[in-house]
Amino acid sequence: MNEPLIELKDIYKIYHMGDEDVHANDGITLTICKGEFVAIVGKSGSGKSTLMNIIGALDVPTSGSYYLGGEDVSDMSDDQLADIRNRMIGFIFQQYNLLPKLNLLENVELPLLYAGVGREERRERALASLERVGLKEKWRNMPNQLSGGQQQRVSIARALAGDPSLILADEPTGALDSRTSREVLDFLKQLNEEGNTIVMITHDNSIAVEAKRVVRIHDGKINFDGDVNDYAAII
Repeated sequence: MNEPLIELKDIYKIYHMGDEDVHANDGITLTICKGEFVAIVGKSGSGKSTLMNIIGALDVPTSGSYYLGGEDVSDMSDDQLADIRNRMIGFIFQQYNLLPKLNLLENVELPLLYAGVGREERRERALASLERVGLKEKWRNMPNQLSGGQQQRVSIARALAGDPSLILADEPTGALDSRTSREVLDFLKQLNEEGNTIVMITHDNSIAVEAKRVVRIHDGKINFDGDVNDYAAII
């Protein structure tokens, strides 16, 4: 077994809605090791987005513990969370989140800029990252000059530029047609083969079965956690 990267223990996230307490995450315990490719799947309202926000250090649990790479993230301040996101997590979003007034190189450089990386090294690493996704020649282009699939590849390059411990992909094919989705999924698989740890959040079983392990969330709890082949046999 590889070394654990993500360790969630008895995670609760409770929202107070009027007189009611809503348990978005209801006692989740989950370990993900370095080098895994895991899909977290669930319908809208299942609690998967809340779990993603906790894994991504975008939010903290109401109770329970979360260790990312051995660091306790459970009760960090906003500044500490921002630091751990910048150092350890590369995000890939459904809507790409590219800044329209920056060219591709500048978009990919952004996390490195926040991390305080010097100008020359920033440029070098951003170009290398764009090369990995096959878009180095287009570095001067603006996002609106690219197709949806190319924009998603730029967002993958941006996620890779900081050499993160974890790549967190939130519905990465949600805005793409089926052919382009296939390309993006194949690229995520390739990154995983190269040793990157990938956690992909999706509501779509046909996307979830592209991972190696599936964790299904229902009503804030895990109701399946296992090999993708075992999951494919029950859906």
